[in-house]
Amino acid sequence: MNFFGGFRVTFAKLFENRVTSQYPTVKRPKPERFHGRHVLGRYEDGMERCIGCELCAGVCPARCIYVRGADNPPDSPVAPGERYGYVYEINYLRCIHCDLCVEACPTEAITESKLFEFSFTSRDDAVYTKDELLVGDDGRPQRLPWEDWRPGDDEHTSGWMRATSPSGSAAWEGRAAWSAELGYGVRAPEQGQSAEAGSDTADEEPSG
Repeated sequence: MNFFGGFRVTFAKLFENRVTSQYPTVKRPKPERFHGRHVLGRYEDGMERCIGCELCAGVCPARCIYVRGADNPPDSPVAPGERYGYVYEINYLRCIHCDLCVEACPTEAITESKLFEFSFTSRDDAVYTKDELLVGDDGRPQRLPWEDWRPGDDEHTSGWMRATSPSGSAAWEGRAAWSAELGYGVRAPEQGQSAEAGSDTADEEPSG
């Protein structure tokens, strides 16, 4: 009897609803604040956002970002201003997806997508270059052979960090504080952090 008693829980579970997702065929929705693979964005006119200031590399605690700036060609500028990101590399063998690079970027050039299903067969593949990080002419991220992109993985990047003031004031909820991106326009701001987010007061200008 003890032998059959040991299977009592197992047999009982056979008749319950399954809670396991059939991964990788079916994936669970990712949170809005999910930190995945990086993307270098462009302005709506196609100009690159990165100005080669190297702030992202300086703030990175894992030292996985390497950036070198160069002077913009006078006849055909790559980015607004005097300089642009000539070299941009991220070593994903080191990256911890802390998103500090996104916070430090003054032009909102670097963001993080929801993609995390990507693996490498060599160390060279793990170092993403500017050509691989920069979005295409349609504003969509480059899709490399070893990446498993699904619908929605590129729709909510970590630009949500500009939705609130640096102090985290709820008065800034529901407001898009970042500029438009190629292929997406102005992304929708983050919602639902407080009871006031859906009220009429959310449409008023924040004070202070």
